Amino acid sequence: MTSLRAGDLGVLLAGGSLVVALTVWAWGGSRGDTVVIRAAGKVIKTVSLAQARTLAVDGPLGTTHIEIEPGRARIARDPSPRQLCVKQGWLTQSGQAALCLPNQVSLEIRGRTTAYDTLGY
Repeated sequence: MTSLRAGDLGVLLAGGSLVVALTVWAWGGSRGDTVVIRAAGKVIKTVSLAQARTLAVDGPLGTTHIEIEPGRARIARDPSPRQLCVKQGWLTQSGQAALCLPNQVSLEIRGRTTAYDTLGY
């Protein structure tokens, strides 16, 4: 088995650094500054992420509870059977969304720029 030469090690380090830099660039979206809350396809409220608050949004199955803290938001409780939107956890990046489809409630983080298109999410 042959050992690595100095040039080989340099190429490996440069390639690894490039992969890390591209990963940070591709998935490093901006932090969100507002939350858009929808129910039945209509915007119910647009709220700033600057201060903490709790909101309740009514849907066909019951009430969805949304928690907002400085810089992040999440769906804390929802009457949907699978709880997928609750399992989404805290959302911080612009473009992230949590959808409670059975209860027709959604939460989306908005900011200056979006890291990705939520339609392709």
